[in-house]
Amino acid sequence: MKLKGKVAIVTGGNSGIGAAIVLGLAKEGANIVIDYRSHPETTDELEKKIASLGDQAIGVKADVSKIEDLQLLIDTTVKKFGHLDIMINNAGVETRSSILDTTEAQYEKVLEINLKSAFFGTQIAAEQMIKQGNGGRIINITSVHEDWPMPGNIAYCLSKGGMRMLTRTSAVELAKYNILVAGVAPGAVATPINVSTMQDPKLMQKLNNAIPIGRMAKPEEIASVVAFLASDEAKYVTATTIIVDGGMMQQSPGL
Repeated sequence: MKLKGKVAIVTGGNSGIGAAIVLGLAKEGANIVIDYRSHPETTDELEKKIASLGDQAIGVKADVSKIEDLQLLIDTTVKKFGHLDIMINNAGVETRSSILDTTEAQYEKVLEINLKSAFFGTQIAAEQMIKQGNGGRIINITSVHEDWPMPGNIAYCLSKGGMRMLTRTSAVELAKYNILVAGVAPGAVATPINVSTMQDPKLMQKLNNAIPIGRMAKPEEIASVVAFLASDEAKYVTATTIIVDGGMMQQSPGL
């Protein structure tokens, strides 16, 4: 078990990629704090699955767009488990609106949940890791759209582009503390956020044709990369993003 004895926080951890990351880290022996905003019953189910693996998990209801909630999340983790080793900034939303259509409210929602939460999640987690003196891992779940335009989804692209530079700059600043910061940029993944596409055979065919591997990723395939970055196998990986897109960026126009 690559993460035995480690403690990880996963924001937005009770659905989609977040839930897969929670289970993936637990399978490697980590104890998990699951951040969530809604559906506590789903969080309860995840806690039971993790307990069956022999690890511990707690759910914490926190709005990660609020700094005080992020602080509560980390304080609760340390109170329960004594330390924090891995911070996964995963929470994210999108509005699917263009530069001409995006409202101030939409802009603020996307930037606060996606980018502000990752910025201050990184800051507060790093402060705790520095206090502990043993280093740590901070992993930002971005998107291929940190670097690849997606017309009609501009606020989302902006937030992910910001996470790209957050990852690189904070990694350089925190390296002296043995805190590694890396990103994971999924392409198309079979999660609830893509359900409208998955329910439309024509859209699915178009999407699959745009991916050299010929299919969307499974959430577990993203989680396995996160588990690698969280482990000692990746102790020389920092200030970069691992793209997990089945080759899509190398072949297709922005989607």
